[in-house]
Amino acid sequence: MSKQFPTWGQVPVRPPTAEPEPKPTAAKQKPRRVFMWVFLAVQVLFLIWIIAGAASGGGSDNSICQGLTGSAYHDCVDAGTNGAQLGTAIGVGLIVAFWAAVDFIMVTVWAVVRLARRR
Repeated sequence: MSKQFPTWGQVPVRPPTAEPEPKPTAAKQKPRRVFMWVFLAVQVLFLIWIIAGAASGGGSDNSICQGLTGSAYHDCVDAGTNGAQLGTAIGVGLIVAFWAAVDFIMVTVWAVVRLARRR
């Protein structure tokens, strides 16, 4: 049997195959946005932590000011209050710095994974 080639103007016909054509797959699912939800959960946790940290820096313990009178007592109380406020500010600042570092790391990991999945 010799192989016949189509002549000019004829369209080659593919012989029927024993295998049926593959059926189209189900509709493509939307990609799950797991990272987005994890990222938002981390943001909410840090926000709660900041609010709790800022609210916890109320007053100071005035027991060290007992026995003082007049302006010495007020200076002692003011110094304690200022110290408590300073400590609260430092604590909240550390939380914000940690928050920024965690966000940077999470976004970097997300970018690396996304670039790795590209074709």
